Amino acid sequence: MGKLFAVTIVVIAIVSAIPIIQHTWWLAPDISTHGGPIDEQTSETMAEAGISFLASQLILALFIWKFSNPAPNAKLKDFPGGAKAMVWAAFLLVGTEVLALGVFGVKAWSAVYLSPPAADALPVQVQAGQFAFYFRYPGPDGKFGPIHPDQLSEANQNFFGIDTTHDQDSKDDIVTAEMAIPVNREIHLLMHSKDVGHSFFVPELRIQQDFVPGLDLSVHFTATKIGKYEIVCTQLCGLGHYNMKAYLDVYSQEDYDSWLKKQAALQ
Repeated sequence: MGKLFAVTIVVIAIVSAIPIIQHTWWLAPDISTHGGPIDEQTSETMAEAGISFLASQLILALFIWKFSNPAPNAKLKDFPGGAKAMVWAAFLLVGTEVLALGVFGVKAWSAVYLSPPAADALPVQVQAGQFAFYFRYPGPDGKFGPIHPDQLSEANQNFFGIDTTHDQDSKDDIVTAEMAIPVNREIHLLMHSKDVGHSFFVPELRIQQDFVPGLDLSVHFTATKIGKYEIVCTQLCGLGHYNMKAYLDVYSQEDYDSWLKKQAALQ
């Protein structure tokens, strides 16, 4: 039975690796300027983790094959250094792997998280709340008015707590339930949650950023392909989590300007 189990482990390990090698269920097409290094880092991580997984399973199968049916009078052998040496070896191996991935991953993630957005990046506020996203654009003055938490109201559709009576900068702000951006222009997202943890995930943009209640977060990116893409929440945020999504429309600059004028007329 021991040798049969060893063969089974080898077969399962190899079969598990086939979909990854063939890139089955692989990433959505990349439409961002920063996605290339992230995809490359993902491939390297999968390869490194996959090789380590296969090696560990083959070694496990070898040990089971060799020692599952010992002779009645066989002498037991101790691993050199005992269990402590094995723990230290595993610690150093895994630690080195994680450190290497972190060092090489800095380049992939720095374009999004470790470098500031351009001065002319288009600012868009994103608010997440059970169970919807809302987006806010500055008007012709290029400024956002302050948010007044006490004035947040779903009933009055004042999703950002805007006081247009007293805040001059808020009077021309545009609030929508769907996000639109111009192609080939850097976007600076200013993100906050009004209740619990949520997430902003657009697979094609290689952007997945959690909303943390009480924190204002930012991320910047540039979309390179016109189209319509789904925005989903990937943090379990309540009973309606499964239906929390919005859409991102990437337009030409001309179409984006027309869309913005239409939204301004609806405010």
